[in-house]
Amino acid sequence: MSKTILITGASTGIGKTTAIYFAEKGWNVSATMRTPEKGKDLLNYPNLKIFTLDVLNETSIKQAIDDTISAFGNIDVLFNNAGYALVGAFEAMSQEQIKKQFDTNVFGVMNVTKAILPHYRTKKNGMIINTTSMGGLITFPLYSVYHSTKWALEGFMESLQFELKQFNIKVKNIEPGAIKTEFENALDFVSTKDYDKYTRQAHKNMLDIYKAAPTSEIVAQKVWQAVNDNSYRLRYAVGGRGPLLLFMRWLLPLSWFTKMVSSQVEKGIK
Repeated sequence: MSKTILITGASTGIGKTTAIYFAEKGWNVSATMRTPEKGKDLLNYPNLKIFTLDVLNETSIKQAIDDTISAFGNIDVLFNNAGYALVGAFEAMSQEQIKKQFDTNVFGVMNVTKAILPHYRTKKNGMIINTTSMGGLITFPLYSVYHSTKWALEGFMESLQFELKQFNIKVKNIEPGAIKTEFENALDFVSTKDYDKYTRQAHKNMLDIYKAAPTSEIVAQKVWQAVNDNSYRLRYAVGGRGPLLLFMRWLLPLSWFTKMVSSQVEKGIK
């Protein structure tokens, strides 16, 4: 029987590319998204179905899981991929924006993860894969709130793996570096006149890095590798200079690494 993966945030970017990649590999794919109309082109694959899922709505999460099991008989892998990025000067960010960042990137992942666990415990098998980020282990200017959610997610999953191992449930984090997707165009950028000179130039430098980045196909391939790795390995870095940066963060004193980041992201700022 074909295996099944449920993907959140499958309408664009990494989620969409991964849905296509797994469908072409013969897996059953539950491509979930808040607005199913955005994924109509995915329906060209007979082994892929689209379901409505809002990571902040527990009713829709349960319904999407139930519908997936009804359609395919089982869920083998949950890929927590839905995310949102708030970027800019922290002082200029509203409480509403910060709450949205944590709701989507942290509480949304917790909601979907909690909902899948009864299914996994019953069958004593399952896998939870998460799009965290290399930004869950290192930081860049302007991403303070985004980074805080990804660091929270890294810590949550690192701890969660201990209690789930008894049920043969594996936890794996995919940690992309800069990836060329719609993500860089969907950043919620915030600034104010007191920070404008700094934020505009640093943001431009970051976007220039995205322009030279690899496409989301490389992340889909890494998800495939993680799914087919039968070990309990937790972290899988991927994308451009991402794995090298994580190694340098481990190798160098923080002051050296900070200067290295500054030399790239703060170029042109006086």
